[in-house]
Amino acid sequence: MLSLTFKENSREYLMASEESSWAEQWDVHNETTSNDNSGKKKMAGNLKAAASAGLGKAKAVATVGAQKVKTGTNTGIKWIKNQYNKRTSSK
Repeated sequence: MLSLTFKENSREYLMASEESSWAEQWDVHNETTSNDNSGKKKMAGNLKAAASAGLGKAKAVATVGAQKVKTGTNTGIKWIKNQYNKRTSSK
């Protein structure tokens, strides 16, 4: 295959025709990159499983947080009612 080597500032750069260019890597309809989808599907499945496990943890944390907000709000409202009742009943 065709390969090109040149030196610039004492560094060697190698460009081979076998490597995909940036445009080819991001091309959705490129036939050379879409041949091996089984590995991508397996990795996507693993990511879905990990994400759903993380989502379950996030949901649990959000539920506990919402319960704390609800309890705190309820306690605050009761305190305000008690303060109001103390002031109006003492007059």
